[in-house]
Amino acid sequence: MAAENTTDTAQATQDNAELTMPDTNLDYDVEHFADLLIGKLAHWLETGVSMIPNLVIASIVVAVFFILGNVINKTLQKVFGRVFDSRAISDLMATIGKVLIIAVGFFLALDLIGLQKAVFSLLAGAGIIGLALGFAFQDLAENLLAGLMLGVRKPFQPGDLIKSNDIFGHVERLNLRNTIVRDFDGQIIYIPNKEVFKNVLENFSQSGKRRITIGVGVSYGENLDHVEDTLRKTIEGLNFLADDKPVDIWALEFGDSSINFSVRYWINYPDGDTSYYAAIHHGVKAIKDAFDDEGIVIPFPIRTLDFGIKGGQNLAEPMGEVFEPATSETQS
Repeated sequence: MAAENTTDTAQATQDNAELTMPDTNLDYDVEHFADLLIGKLAHWLETGVSMIPNLVIASIVVAVFFILGNVINKTLQKVFGRVFDSRAISDLMATIGKVLIIAVGFFLALDLIGLQKAVFSLLAGAGIIGLALGFAFQDLAENLLAGLMLGVRKPFQPGDLIKSNDIFGHVERLNLRNTIVRDFDGQIIYIPNKEVFKNVLENFSQSGKRRITIGVGVSYGENLDHVEDTLRKTIEGLNFLADDKPVDIWALEFGDSSINFSVRYWINYPDGDTSYYAAIHHGVKAIKDAFDDEGIVIPFPIRTLDFGIKGGQNLAEPMGEVFEPATSETQS
C-alpha cells in the first residue's frame, strides 16, 4: 500500500513538471519561420538585383515594340484603306496588326526575365478565352468574317445600286457587322453581312446598263411586219438609249385577243440621264402615239361565242323568234 502511494506521488510530480516546463517547440517553430522568411527575402533581393539588367532590356524591348506597333498601325491603315472600302474594316485590321506586334514584344520581355511558364500560361488562357468568345459571339464573328470577305472581294462599292435579300437600293457603307443600304423611299436599311455574303447579290452599277422590257399586243388583223417596223423606229427614236446595245422586237405569242410583242431596249443605268421608270414611261407613251398615227389597233379583250362548231348548236333558229321584228298582230 505504501508503495502504491509512493508511485502516485511520483507520477503527479512528473505531470506538474511537464505543465510548468516552457514550450521550446513553439519557440523553435517561430525561429525557423523567421529564418525561412529572411532567407526567402534575401534570395528574392539577390535575384532581383541580378535581374535588373534583364528588366532594363525587357523594358526597352516593350518600348521598342510599342513604337513599332504604332508605326505598323499607321502603315497598315494606308494599305488596308486601299484594299477595303470600309474605314471600319481597315482600322480593325490595322489595330489587329498593332496588337500582335505589341504582344510579341511583351512575350519576348517575359522570356528575358525568366517567366517562360507565364508566357505559355498566357497563350493557353488566350486560346481558351478566344474559343469561349467564339461560341458566345458566333453571330457577331460570322458577320465580321463575312464583312472582311466582302471587303476583300468587293462585289460592290459605296454608291452602287444593289439588290440583296429583297432589299433594293444604293450602298451607303460597309461596317464590321452590316451592309447599310438606302432604298428608293429614302430609308436606311441594315443587312447583316453574312446574309449579303451567303445569298444572291445583284449589282446594277457594275455593267452600267439595264434592259427595259415592254409588252404590247396588236390586233390579229394587223400586218406584223408593219407593226415591227413601227415599233423599231419608235424606240430607236428615243434619245436616252445606250449606244452600244440594239433594240429587240419580238412577236412572242398568240394571245386571247391579240398577238403579243416584247419590246426590249437598254439604257445607261444607274448613272444615265433617265431613270428606270422614266425610261418605261417614255417608251409606253411613244408606242401608243406611234400606233395612233399608223392606225395600229391595240385591242380590248374580245370573246367570240361559236355554237355552230361540231358538237355545238346553232342558236340562230331557237333565238330567231326573239330577234324577229314584231308583226302588226303582236303590236296590236
